[in-house]
Amino acid sequence: MRYQQTGDLHFVTSRRRTNTPHVRSVMTAILALTLLPICAPSAQTNQDIVGSYSGVIGNMQGTLRLRLRPDGTLVATIDHLDLSAPWMLRGDEIHRQGSTLSFTVPSVRASFRGDFSPDEKQLAGTWTQQGRAFSVAFARENFIPAAKPSPLDGIWLGTPQLAGKNSSRTQIVFRSDASGREYCTLDALDVDSMDMECANVLLQGDDVSFDVPVAGIHWIGKIEAGGNALHGDAHQKIIQGGATQDVAIPLSLTRQQTLAIQKPLPTETYDPGLPPVTAAALESVLAKDLAVALKSGELAPATGEGVVIGVYAHGVSRVFSFGAARPDSIFEIGSLTRPFAGLLLAQMAAQHKVRLDEPVRELLPAGAVPQPSGAEITLLDLATQQSGLPAMPDNISTANMDQPYADYHLAALLAYLGKHGVANPVHAASTFSSLGFSLLGTALAIRSGESYAQLVADEIAGPLGLSDTVFTLSPAQQARFIQGHDEQDGPAPPWNSDVLAPAIGLRSTAQDMLTFLIANLHPDQIQFHAGGSFSATLPSAIRQSHQTQAELSSGMRVAMGWLYDAQAGNYWHSGATAAHSAFAFFNPKEDDAAVVLLNISPGLNGWFVERLGRHINQRLQGQPVLSLDR
Repeated sequence: MRYQQTGDLHFVTSRRRTNTPHVRSVMTAILALTLLPICAPSAQTNQDIVGSYSGVIGNMQGTLRLRLRPDGTLVATIDHLDLSAPWMLRGDEIHRQGSTLSFTVPSVRASFRGDFSPDEKQLAGTWTQQGRAFSVAFARENFIPAAKPSPLDGIWLGTPQLAGKNSSRTQIVFRSDASGREYCTLDALDVDSMDMECANVLLQGDDVSFDVPVAGIHWIGKIEAGGNALHGDAHQKIIQGGATQDVAIPLSLTRQQTLAIQKPLPTETYDPGLPPVTAAALESVLAKDLAVALKSGELAPATGEGVVIGVYAHGVSRVFSFGAARPDSIFEIGSLTRPFAGLLLAQMAAQHKVRLDEPVRELLPAGAVPQPSGAEITLLDLATQQSGLPAMPDNISTANMDQPYADYHLAALLAYLGKHGVANPVHAASTFSSLGFSLLGTALAIRSGESYAQLVADEIAGPLGLSDTVFTLSPAQQARFIQGHDEQDGPAPPWNSDVLAPAIGLRSTAQDMLTFLIANLHPDQIQFHAGGSFSATLPSAIRQSHQTQAELSSGMRVAMGWLYDAQAGNYWHSGATAAHSAFAFFNPKEDDAAVVLLNISPGLNGWFVERLGRHINQRLQGQPVLSLDR
């Protein structure tokens, strides 16, 4: 079973802080979390198609950039460099045959196949995402290299001067065109964040400055040492003492003759399997499997990190912890909040309070969002990531990046929707849209006449007895809320949220989450803690929420808030905030389930919480297991 990362990552990457023993460099971390590695072996000469191509994908303006690595490998990235809302996607499985170019984009579960015009100035084809297809045309941008290179042109290499452990060699390649305009790309060589496009590159005398929008960096400095050294600082907006400040991270670079070699990606290794492990025996087995992590790795005493695991198999359940966590510790669960929104929709539909195919516009305040002329976003579209909405709205303030969502309220969401609209003619994929689930929860709360938090408590948490699954902690719960950590082990504050809470805002324990998973496994055997109409419809609503609606990729489908691995039979989801990460799955075929809660954000070495979740699944099935030692 191979899981794909879900969509919390734009949350993680938007946070910048210095209340840790180090200053965290976005350039060494941000895109290591969001961008997937590329793999495009080709013996064909592709120099003729290298360049940048502008186009519109759905409702998003983007630039397709085709480059060649020194070994002749074709590289494809798609980006949007608006400083207010930059993004970047990486291509995989890139193939060219004659005039035809094809590639996949795993991070958004998409693929493209198109043909170049005879003069190679146009690339037109079909973009397919979550089973939906639509036409996309890219037009080549005309780059004419300068007849004489500028003093800046060439390859430069340096390392940010950080106290943290995750500094990465930073490589920048500058080039200028015939008009004198400068361009550059930045590679973080040790964390596989490659080909990040620059913007606003300026060379005025010896003064140099540029932005790297997708990494939140502004570099400013000078050419010195006879034109072979760049001395300057990479500036970031961070929070310190509750105020936004500009922090300068020294980053000097020296001119190179050849491109530096990228650090190889770590490979997955597997340990031999055991006979299927029971829920009762799993704790002792994992104690051995985690020995290295507990002594010197992710869960070592010096990190302050801990994990709580809840497991169920064939009628037996256990909850246990390792490291700094206790079995009853409370964690943020990030995007693992979303299956609750999907179930809430199914629950309200079972009670005839909403229809699955009801346009979301009809639940919002009258006149807040104009009615489109054609098909529009429905509640089911939102719950199954078929709304076409972007990951996040573009009118979120970045004034306080420690609490980026606390001040985003209903008025701002409606203002965004009024501008963006709710048309959805092709039921397009929404890239694990937190915006989509936030809108879904908000609309359901408006229809019910109560707050979203109260609605979840009434319809799901109360009937199931999930007393620690809440959006706001009581004083007693606060005492059990475990300190979270950022990706470099520094303390990180919890997130507060308002209108975005339905996508990211729940806190919970492993015991509560395990109870939720068992209810999903056996909806007709629920021991209800609250009666009434809420309980009466919950079993049928749970079954409805498991109905898959669209294929995301080969063998991977989407249900109402859950992802479904058809080959393994697992429903699953992961989640992360700036301080915690979570992973859960349940398998009706095998009658097992597990949840893993960890008090650290996903780091440069990937999602440890996901690797541990996969490892547990493999132990339960008696398969070779993903090693936890790296």
